[in-house]
Amino acid sequence: MSDTNDKVAVLTGPDPEGLGDALEAHGVSVARIDGTANRPALEDGGIGEADLFVLTDVGHATSIPVALDLAADLRVIVYARESLPEFAKGQADLLVDPGLLDADTVAEELAG
Repeated sequence: MSDTNDKVAVLTGPDPEGLGDALEAHGVSVARIDGTANRPALEDGGIGEADLFVLTDVGHATSIPVALDLAADLRVIVYARESLPEFAKGQADLLVDPGLLDADTVAEELAG
């Protein structure tokens, strides 16, 4: 597949299902944040230029409002089996359980 997609994603959290790799396979440039996705880590990860913020660990849900503060037009994707805390549900654009949709299907939709 040719890389004609100019979307950028910032992914934080473990990625056992391989969503980051699947996004890259669909032409999305992926920056990964290891550890806590606090303001400095998000800034270093390029959140200001990102189109997508992909969270795979709901334990880091507090990073969602921080990411949106840094990039208001960001689409927030939560790809996790656990439920997102109530305070963050209204800020997420898409909540996906990896048990229901595989990484490639989600990546294809996000890249499109």
